Amino acid sequence: MAAALLLCAALSLGARREKVKVSTDAFWVNPNLKGTPQPKPTITPWASRPRKERGPAPYVPPSDWVYNTTGGPVEGKINVHLVPHSHDDTGWQVTVDQYFYEQVYYILDTLVMRLNEDPNRKFMYVETGFFARWWDQQPAAKRALTKTLVDRGQLEFINGGWCMHDEASPYYVEMVDQTTRGHQFLKKQFGRVAAPKGTWSIDPFGHSNTNAWLLGAEAGMEFEFWGRMDYQDFNMRVDSKGLEWVWQGSQSLGDSAQIFAGQLFGGGHGGYGTWFGFDGSSPQVQDDPSRHDYNVDQLVDQFIQHAQQQAKSYQTEHQMWACGDDFNYQNADHWYHNLDKLIHYVNKNGTVNAFYSTPSIYVDQKKKANLTWEVRQDDIFPLGDADHHYWSGYFTSRPSLKRQVHMASNFLNAARQLEVISGVTAEQVNAPTERPSPPVGPSWTDSLEGTVGVATHHDGMSGTERQDVSDDYEQRISESHGEVE
Repeated sequence: MAAALLLCAALSLGARREKVKVSTDAFWVNPNLKGTPQPKPTITPWASRPRKERGPAPYVPPSDWVYNTTGGPVEGKINVHLVPHSHDDTGWQVTVDQYFYEQVYYILDTLVMRLNEDPNRKFMYVETGFFARWWDQQPAAKRALTKTLVDRGQLEFINGGWCMHDEASPYYVEMVDQTTRGHQFLKKQFGRVAAPKGTWSIDPFGHSNTNAWLLGAEAGMEFEFWGRMDYQDFNMRVDSKGLEWVWQGSQSLGDSAQIFAGQLFGGGHGGYGTWFGFDGSSPQVQDDPSRHDYNVDQLVDQFIQHAQQQAKSYQTEHQMWACGDDFNYQNADHWYHNLDKLIHYVNKNGTVNAFYSTPSIYVDQKKKANLTWEVRQDDIFPLGDADHHYWSGYFTSRPSLKRQVHMASNFLNAARQLEVISGVTAEQVNAPTERPSPPVGPSWTDSLEGTVGVATHHDGMSGTERQDVSDDYEQRISESHGEVE
């Protein structure tokens, strides 16, 4: 659409699934980019030079080994917003509880301690259904520490729904319910300071304009970011600074229900990671010239080249790097220790500016630019990854689970009305759910709300999960259905 709109500071509040991955096996190669030209080194690595010709190392650790992570936007430079995140599926290859006990618990547990070590560090989290499981198992001291991190803006909730819902399979009522449940939990535990300011729809297989206006602007959100985008659309936009826009999802509501939106750059071809990764055994930033494998000069050079490349695809001097991937930060030390080093040395170089950030901070800088943005009113269905490769099978896969979610949602709405009229309390119900959803309220419909909500996940009722995971969603809904019935 040729229309454009001024975005100012006043903008307010089945197919088998293939995950997008960013390889870190080699620092100068990213096989996920599918032929996209990659920046080349502009330096000869210090460690590769003949020993007699090296001279002093270009970067050396601070004498006290404390890295300077302070900073923020600098006018006149490329500003790289480093946004730590973990994409945590509430069920896919294993069930929601298996993911929690095996991986997600340790993400949240270690990240809270690492954030507390440095007030400049930040993290954004999405899946409230996982966070509620972790929260229920924490002692008072750790809960108090987490509240402090939220109050300081170091831990920010984005999306805030019980999960990251699919945008094709659920009815809008189910999307609203699961989002409301997550937001109610956050408000109950942290107050209005934790209210999400935007949405982070990085893994659904296509995007609905209903999500833009109803779950976006009408829910008080200021922005939405994607991790997946039609390949032809991306290729057209990447060279014309067109990867961000204003999304008017409702033609009848128009600009009263618009939202700032964009596609993440990823490693250069979309996705929700970036060109590096420091989880687990991935290569690390080595800055001690007295040890083998010194590489910090290579990484600083590569950082600058990638920042300059990404600057060609976005308006303003600000760009966002999503620092994470699926179930990252299980030992948050790996990411934060390396990001601390990158921020310290990149800013010492001075060519570009890097700092810890969140999507909210990033969008605030976009609004300050007071630019004119393209207006979009379309949706992204079906999503195309390549020629003859479209996400359309999941519209009809696992029909029994899709039907069960819709039927349970209708039953839930009827039960809520009866609950209000009858005055029956949870204590009077003699068939509680055996494995309930983490509670948000005292109602006897609370668990059904949670089990329906978690099944709206983009790897739930969409049908992209394993059979045993689908069975788990169905069992949870059936148990909670029995309690309400």
